[in-house]
Amino acid sequence: MKIVIAPDSFKDSLSAAGVAAAIAQGVAQALPEAQIVQCPMADGGEGTMDAILAACDGQCRSLSVEGPLGAPVLARWGWLADSATAIIEMAEASGLQLLKHAERDATLTSTFGTGQLIGAALDAGAKRIILAIGGSATNDAGTGMLRALGLGLLDAQDRPLAKGGLALAQARRLCVAQMDPRLAQVRFEVAADVSNPLCGPNGASHIFGPQKGANPGQVLALDSALGHFADLCAQALQHDVRDQPGSGAAGGMGFAAKAFLGATFRPGVEVVAELTGLAEAMTGADLVITGEGRLDSQTLNGKTPLGVARVAQAQGVPVIVIAGTLGEGYEHLYEHGIHAAFSVTSGPMTLEQACRNAAPLLRDRARDVMRVWAL
Repeated sequence: MKIVIAPDSFKDSLSAAGVAAAIAQGVAQALPEAQIVQCPMADGGEGTMDAILAACDGQCRSLSVEGPLGAPVLARWGWLADSATAIIEMAEASGLQLLKHAERDATLTSTFGTGQLIGAALDAGAKRIILAIGGSATNDAGTGMLRALGLGLLDAQDRPLAKGGLALAQARRLCVAQMDPRLAQVRFEVAADVSNPLCGPNGASHIFGPQKGANPGQVLALDSALGHFADLCAQALQHDVRDQPGSGAAGGMGFAAKAFLGATFRPGVEVVAELTGLAEAMTGADLVITGEGRLDSQTLNGKTPLGVARVAQAQGVPVIVIAGTLGEGYEHLYEHGIHAAFSVTSGPMTLEQACRNAAPLLRDRARDVMRVWAL
């Protein structure tokens, strides 16, 4: 029997590789003769780079860059030398996890550090850059990233703007002539599943600004500032992408990637599945086990279990999910290639306890599930 284990990470607990290893232990206890293939996954958020590097034997590099509020942070990025491909996780340089809750301020946070990572990839000779843009702390329409790559952004007195999304209301002129010419030689792919436009009630500021520290008044101000910046871009670039699906991703990083980098958007789990060879790993499989921290109706928005199930469905392989918790609407996934879902918790416990004991909980649940499967 061949069993493929392809989970996402459990946030604040285990990496995807850690989850896969724990599940594999449980499967081996129940079915010691089974062929077990571990294929850690991700969906474009945190852990995407690690999943790709583990599968592709890539290099992990690091660079000191500006964090979301300007303080230096040591950010990692991935390099696949054979294909001259760089994997950049926005969360490494501009992520929400880099800030304490009290420090979150969507009006000031900047994507400058992400631009510095792109610059390092260009220096390495990258021909393809994969941007995983989940988990951002920013709402600056990607202008920090663009400025790190040479964009001039000036106010009415021809002074450089302050960083952050709110300052965009004062922008009067763009200078694109000094942007790094190497950008035109690189293929950019954005790994994201967000389809929001840049502005409006379903845009970056309204939907994602509050979780990044914006109060209701700041949400309105940010939405207006990003709209003003989009007006300037439309004049300077002779095209307007603000309403295209995904332009509102990562506080408008999607807009910058589309407008200035010519980026294409792909579901994050699709990109990871391609690079890790998930479909090939499933050839001849009898079962696939996937998982994530919380399985609920939001999983239908392109998260890892759904993506894994789609690959498995194409090969007629059944899928079981082992999740940290099962939330409202998880049963709808049964209509999308997932055959059964289980929670790891074995009784009443706090979130802290569940996170601390995730590995043995996953092992035991996988063992128990496989004992039934083998009947």
